[in-house]
Amino acid sequence: MDIIVKPFVGKDIDKYRLELARLRIEVFREYPYLYDGTIAYEEEYLESVVQSEESLFVVAFDDGKVVGVSTGVPLLYEPFEVQKPWVEAGAELSEIYYFSESVLSKAYRGLGVGVKFFEEREKHARQLGYKVATFCGVIRSDNHPNKPEEYKSLDSFWRKRGYHKKPGYTCLMSWKDINEIDASEKQL
Repeated sequence: MDIIVKPFVGKDIDKYRLELARLRIEVFREYPYLYDGTIAYEEEYLESVVQSEESLFVVAFDDGKVVGVSTGVPLLYEPFEVQKPWVEAGAELSEIYYFSESVLSKAYRGLGVGVKFFEEREKHARQLGYKVATFCGVIRSDNHPNKPEEYKSLDSFWRKRGYHKKPGYTCLMSWKDINEIDASEKQL
């Protein structure tokens, strides 16, 4: 494997939107997200990400094939549900850069790509003058019925990168789990 990780900004990100949609559906179908996504929803969701000239896609390639994408966007471009904990805390949203998602095909995990995703997003946010970088992850109970025995939380990876959970900073988002008939709220 010869993995190349490259950042793209502005109009250059649009050409990877469909690949990101495909990877979001593939990766987020796994625990803990259990997301039952559709390309139609993904295209609508990703529209807000590509609206900002400050948005970033960090794309991982293996022999020219897209195997992972990580994104960042000013928090001001995220839905209010994501902004809400920061608004309630009185934070200045214009100072916060949001790391939207990192999705990487299973065969490429544990090879350092996730570290490169964070490094590129952090560098981009600093260059733009943002003071805070944040992201969120779904919160599931430890005894969730769909939790695989071999599941390993990413909490320690995030702590090594210098990130920590902020008590009280949670948001609610809705999506349809793979075992649900309708969408339901999840805490992140």
